[in-house]
Amino acid sequence: MTNSSLVAGLFARLAEPFTAEDVFDRLTDVVYFIKNERAEYVVVNRTLAERCGTRDKRTLLGKTAAQTFPPPFGRSFWEQDTHLLATGQTVLNQLELHLYPTGVTGWCLTDKFPLRGPGDAVVGLVGVSHDLHPPDESAEEYSSVAAAVRHARAHLDRRLITEDLAAIAGLSAYQLDQRVRRLFRLSTGQLLLKLRMDTAAEQLRDTDRPVVEVGLECGYADQSAFTRQFRRTTGLTPGEYRRTFRPLADE
Repeated sequence: MTNSSLVAGLFARLAEPFTAEDVFDRLTDVVYFIKNERAEYVVVNRTLAERCGTRDKRTLLGKTAAQTFPPPFGRSFWEQDTHLLATGQTVLNQLELHLYPTGVTGWCLTDKFPLRGPGDAVVGLVGVSHDLHPPDESAEEYSSVAAAVRHARAHLDRRLITEDLAAIAGLSAYQLDQRVRRLFRLSTGQLLLKLRMDTAAEQLRDTDRPVVEVGLECGYADQSAFTRQFRRTTGLTPGEYRRTFRPLADE
């Protein structure tokens, strides 16, 4: 008996569709959702509801991300959903910036997959976002990569190569990447991107420096390339980010 027939046999006996909602309700650092072909929420877990400022999950059902999250974040999430629904292309390990009801931002890794119906048509999507937490700096493995991370933070305006960072850590490129993945839950490339975006966000929020200067400091010689990457990661252009968060910094 094939795996697909085992799954079909079990699910055919269930009294109602299995959505895994109760399972994901127990995971406080994971956002989980299922959306229909109109990008409307059909299933959400408790963490997502709380991130949207409500304890009643039902208030989210039938709404899109654009209707649920404050602008311009909601627009960005909705655009990502509609692109997946139109193309069927999965979203894997997408480093994203999320805004919480308190006004605090946090990083997460997002995965989204198409749900297909008869004829392979995309009829919805399912997704999860895992919160990223700072590594335990007391861990033995952290000491081996700390020098490389410090070097990267101090030289974000330069072209940083994994092999060079590995040499600073006294490791091979493979060993460095594996330790970074265990400590940060990111690849070395994603960690470098996060460091650049963290610095860019801080500069946009806390200074009046022109966007082109911020991009240069973060390793982007081309302002358009910086803008594209910043929007892809945070969901906002540098100008939108500054307008959104500068008032919070001034309060």
